[in-house]
Amino acid sequence: MHRHRHAKIVATIGPASSSPERLRQLFDAGADVFRLNFSHGTHDDHRAVHKAIRDLEAEVRRPICILQDLQGPKIRVGVIKDGKIEVAAGETVTFVLGKEEGGKAAIPLPHPEIFKAILPGASLLIDDGRVKLKVKELETDKIHAEVIVGGVISNRKGVNLPDTPLDLSPLTPKDRADLAFGLELGVDYVALSFVQKPGDLIEARGLIGDKAALLAKIEKPQALKQIEDIVRLSDAIMVARGDLGVEIPHEDVPGRQKELVRLCRMIGKPVIVATQMLDSMVNAPTPTRAEASDVATAIYDGADAVMLSAESASGAYPVEAVTMMSRIIERTETDGSYRSLIHALHPDLDTTVPHAVAASAAALAEAISARLIVVYTSSGTSAARLVRQRPGITVLGFTPNEQVARQMALLWGVSSLHSRVINTYEEMVEHTRQQAAAAEFAEPGDHVVVVAGIPFGQSGTTNNLRVVQI
Repeated sequence: MHRHRHAKIVATIGPASSSPERLRQLFDAGADVFRLNFSHGTHDDHRAVHKAIRDLEAEVRRPICILQDLQGPKIRVGVIKDGKIEVAAGETVTFVLGKEEGGKAAIPLPHPEIFKAILPGASLLIDDGRVKLKVKELETDKIHAEVIVGGVISNRKGVNLPDTPLDLSPLTPKDRADLAFGLELGVDYVALSFVQKPGDLIEARGLIGDKAALLAKIEKPQALKQIEDIVRLSDAIMVARGDLGVEIPHEDVPGRQKELVRLCRMIGKPVIVATQMLDSMVNAPTPTRAEASDVATAIYDGADAVMLSAESASGAYPVEAVTMMSRIIERTETDGSYRSLIHALHPDLDTTVPHAVAASAAALAEAISARLIVVYTSSGTSAARLVRQRPGITVLGFTPNEQVARQMALLWGVSSLHSRVINTYEEMVEHTRQQAAAAEFAEPGDHVVVVAGIPFGQSGTTNNLRVVQI
């Protein structure tokens, strides 16, 4: 199945989309990656969805990527007397270390790591920033804070601390159990929440090994301070604008999004733009014009993928949301200004042979109006290097590694296929001619640019470029 676009769509699966029939509808509508959100659902629920996706993959004979999204630490207030309290600007309230029910004079905050790290002047945001407080005075087990923006604080509402790095692992006991389960199932990517520093990724990589690719969710301002190291240690990045937008000013989010997309493209790592992209389609069959513009902006910026959350997981119109997102991407990529905007950001050419060959392949394909670029890869890295250049030509990635084929489904512009092992140069040329035509990516007479590494099967050896005529 051919997509008439380069950017990919990530669809979150939930109650509205978990049946085999609905998964097929979402795939046909344009979903390339299915996200399993482990903040919700049981292991049995996720096992059933995973099996249904793999059954669908076998049916359509196209690799489908599965992304496991770990919940991460959740910082919340405890139980409030009578269920909620109302606080007004100018009031002083006290947070106490403990789990016992309390009120304004003793709001329970059962997180000792906060009391160890927070400083006077730091902000406390409750319920996605609806209530804002500033720390005035500290005691060993008490935080006295002034209410800056008043509102209601109710039981177990989330707490954000944009100014305070916490000595807290991004992997809770629940996450570790979920991760072990996901790796046993065979997920393709693992998304790590609450990333604050490069060491968080090193910790996760130690548990994951080479069983899945590691995706870092950028949702903490602390991560932005070491973002280049975080990107280099990750296999992919998600711009999690919802949580990030709580902890940094709303007006800063668009600029940060552009910076993150640019950095990922420079380094050659896929990047997903996520959260509230078509949010009104949770309850309506069409989006707002502003939402359509939001999706288009991410595409103009060069994002590898855009993501649907509640729209496809629990909304009333999951298939329509995927269809609409696909239409917006297609229309944006055919806009007259798209190619000039996408090429305005040109990655610096790395001096290594693999990067130079990949860049040359993209330039050559455009110069001769090739129908297709074929890349043979064992790890997917050659394909990632190639699409850094954002060629206006379909890229077909062949790999003998089934999981790599699935992981490449996230890469901008790449259609991936699981292939047999290629052992010789002549076999590669013949395989290209047969498979490109059989899969209807090229027709007799078309020119195809082929990128490979010789000797075959060794990661990081991209060193060969050839033009083949079908």
